[in-house]
Amino acid sequence: MAAAPVWSVDPRTGKQREQVAVEATAQEVDATVGAAHAARGALADRAVRAAFLRGAAAHLEKARDQLVEAADAETALGPVRLTGELARTCYQLRAFADIVDEGAFLDVVIDHPDDTATPPVPDLRRHKVPLGVVAVYSASNFPFAFSVPGGDTASALAAGCPVVVKAHPDHPALSELVAKVLRTAAARQGLPEGVLGLVHGFEAGVELIGHPLVAAAGFTGSVRGGRALFDAAAARPVPIPFHGELGSLNPVVVTEAAATERAEAIGTGLAASMTLGVGQFCVKPGLVLVPSGAAGDGLVTSLTDAVSDTEAGVLLDHRMWDDFVAGVAERAQLPDVDAPVTPGAGGEHSVSPGFLTVPAGRLTAEGEHDLLLEECFGPVTVVARYEDEGEVAAVLSRLPGSLTATVQLSEEEAAGRGRGAEMLAELTPLAGRVLVNGWPTGVAVAPAQHHGGPYPATTSTSTSVGGTAIERWLRPVVYQNAPQALLPAELRDDNPLGLPRRFDGRLER
Repeated sequence: MAAAPVWSVDPRTGKQREQVAVEATAQEVDATVGAAHAARGALADRAVRAAFLRGAAAHLEKARDQLVEAADAETALGPVRLTGELARTCYQLRAFADIVDEGAFLDVVIDHPDDTATPPVPDLRRHKVPLGVVAVYSASNFPFAFSVPGGDTASALAAGCPVVVKAHPDHPALSELVAKVLRTAAARQGLPEGVLGLVHGFEAGVELIGHPLVAAAGFTGSVRGGRALFDAAAARPVPIPFHGELGSLNPVVVTEAAATERAEAIGTGLAASMTLGVGQFCVKPGLVLVPSGAAGDGLVTSLTDAVSDTEAGVLLDHRMWDDFVAGVAERAQLPDVDAPVTPGAGGEHSVSPGFLTVPAGRLTAEGEHDLLLEECFGPVTVVARYEDEGEVAAVLSRLPGSLTATVQLSEEEAAGRGRGAEMLAELTPLAGRVLVNGWPTGVAVAPAQHHGGPYPATTSTSTSVGGTAIERWLRPVVYQNAPQALLPAELRDDNPLGLPRRFDGRLER
């Protein structure tokens, strides 16, 4: 049987643009993983890894115009958004190069023998080593930042792990272009092509998660697809870590005092956040708790005006178009659900933004309205009108884990007068990032960033954005009573590499 073709498709028309590849066979996946496994030693030198990451950023920037054009043709996200995303991706690559240079991620700890301790302490030296080949499953909605050159790839390479990427079918031509750029950067540092593999096709993704030489996986996508891969990773003869980002509702609570103080600003801010990128951000606010009464009415009026002024947009593919149109229609038909601005089909290839309202009391107990507590991918949000703080607490207690949770407070509440601190405490168990008087769309690449959350937001406690994302691809190893001459350079007393470390209980830099 001939291998199935992989087509680049224009989401604005639904028409095929070009055939860019064929779906990988099991034998081709095996060869790609084998090449990555063989390249592990080439990534052992931290200086080479750092230079590779910086070179990758420079090469991506040099090819910017071509890459942005290809990305826009396959995603309809627009050159402005895509140029910014590519810049973010290059910054992230350089940030991980800096982390590799510094070396603190190795977590070096050295304890010399202490016969006076109870029990006695032998000579112990601990650091972290790379896991091995990492499988990366690209996301649809961020063709740069969460795809071939994205955070999973950058952090895995920084850790010293070769990567095999399963390309997303929404941007296969771009994936091929980016992989070529990264391999050129690798070659400039004397690294083999195998440090970055690329495969296409659903079955290739299944083969990849089960390959015995794959040591860990990173995924960004749907709950259904991510959970299937997560279960497959756990069911292997040798289970492997699976760091998946699956789905997120990203609840927002607007206090009555905040709505009274700035209803119009909150309404327009919410509209901008929920429609950004045609509502295709993983941190889009999907459920907003707004007080009943005049203050909440003013917010809804502001939201109505702003969303009504937002143009229809093209989703990433027609499967998402179908799911969005069907999903909002099913939600809108539920009892007591209204649509001040009706979301749905904006045309044969586009969707119109909108939002739904529902009494919060409908969400406090299990029932048919539970559908409103599930993510609906696209430019729609649910505004739940609450009567009192008890309803807010009841709804929050039923929510699944999210990447973010947000509270909009008044000036007095933000200053510590009122329930501001209590609201933060209620939201903290729900999410990995808790925001005050802001909006969750926009994930800064910074050392303190955490992009993760309780299941189903993610399948682990780790982050996929920020410096600590590198920790996913490492494991600790301790050497006991090993002679200095046999130790890795990172663990020798004289610290020839100048690494930050904890030496006999003291933190050294």
